[in-house]
Amino acid sequence: MPARALYFTGERSVELRDHPVPTPDDDEVRVRTRVSAVSPGTELLVYRDEVPGSVDLDERIPALSGGYPLRYGYAAVGEVTATGGAVDDAWRGRRVFAFHPHDTHFCLSPDELVPVPDGVGDAAATLLPTAETAVTVGLDAAPAVGERAVVFGQGLVGLATTALLAAYPLDALVAVDPQPERQSLAAAHGATETDPPADVRDAFDPSGPGVTGRATDGADLAVELSGNPAALDDAVAVTGYDGRVLVGSWYGTKRADLDLGGRFHRSRVSIESTQVSTIDPARRGRWSRERRIDAAWTHVDRLDADSLLAERVSLEDASAAYRRLDGPDSPVGVLLDHREVT
Repeated sequence: MPARALYFTGERSVELRDHPVPTPDDDEVRVRTRVSAVSPGTELLVYRDEVPGSVDLDERIPALSGGYPLRYGYAAVGEVTATGGAVDDAWRGRRVFAFHPHDTHFCLSPDELVPVPDGVGDAAATLLPTAETAVTVGLDAAPAVGERAVVFGQGLVGLATTALLAAYPLDALVAVDPQPERQSLAAAHGATETDPPADVRDAFDPSGPGVTGRATDGADLAVELSGNPAALDDAVAVTGYDGRVLVGSWYGTKRADLDLGGRFHRSRVSIESTQVSTIDPARRGRWSRERRIDAAWTHVDRLDADSLLAERVSLEDASAAYRRLDGPDSPVGVLLDHREVT
């Protein structure tokens, strides 16, 4: 059978295309993909044609350039089925993760692969980049004992971040999302309170009962991961004096309209981006990408892959899966199964 690859072919259009099964170069191995996960944030921007014209992405992932058609994705798990002449044959048969698009077969050098630890299932392994992003948010947020934190957006990255922050001794951890199902998932992953966006400002109103049953002067930390620019205004609004807002969403071509003329002006609130393609310069002496990957594998164990990737479809049904993700009641995550592709 030929290899098959998923292509974004236009706005809200994807299709599978056939290719010859690749032969690895001397310094490469060939991987037969078992499953790959869709990134609902970045890939939907590509699907909707909302990617800015010139963008530098993570160097591990092919850049978006040249317009449609293009292949994009970065969460593939498979098995090494062939090795080049200069590669140790011990790689054959190993389960590996790769930051690679949705292809049934592909060739990479061993240095570009991440071996999957024993005991980590294929579906859970596709959550590695999600967990790595959450670890990066944790490193950038540096939450302190007794702080009040709020996470806007409970998609894949939002839930992974909520689960990571739940490991800290916080006073309160509020998860914000409009979908009741995602609120329930947030509670299962450690949120102490879940709110729809319409209620979150009341939760941090100094005149009200607050998130801990007493008055509050705002959140110490707000993390915006919803992909919705309007949520950033809410994040700024609920953050207290000298608090910090981390923006992990990629809005693409969408603009954020912020009210910075009121309380924000005198509140010394900091707004900073957080993104997985780099490590904070202040931490690079101690943290490498390899160390962060190790931490991400540990965090994968905190995540419930079955609930986060409940939508599981054949790669051949990818078009319908993207339509679902783009709809009003989108699933948290989608796992594409490559094993029965014909």
